[in-house]
Amino acid sequence: MKEPLGVHEAKKLIRAILQSGRVAFSGHALEEMENDDLTTQDCVNILRAGTVEPPEFEKGSWRYRARGGWICVVVAFRSERELVVVTAWRIRR
Repeated sequence: MKEPLGVHEAKKLIRAILQSGRVAFSGHALEEMENDDLTTQDCVNILRAGTVEPPEFEKGSWRYRARGGWICVVVAFRSERELVVVTAWRIRR
């Protein structure tokens, strides 16, 4: 898989992985989710229906941010069949 992906390609790949691939959650993501009272299902819902933003290169990998409502979820692709949720948080306003 060649990265970075465009936002439409990233959204399509996220949906494909949600349907038939593997979604993992980093320890950091689980801690941040707990801090903001978010569940793994909240994150999956954002990945499924949220808006994907242009990628950023951070800590050696391309990161894709998905937003929806008051939640932001950041993922990195491990392959065309697996992604990891790097972090997630509730947007404060």
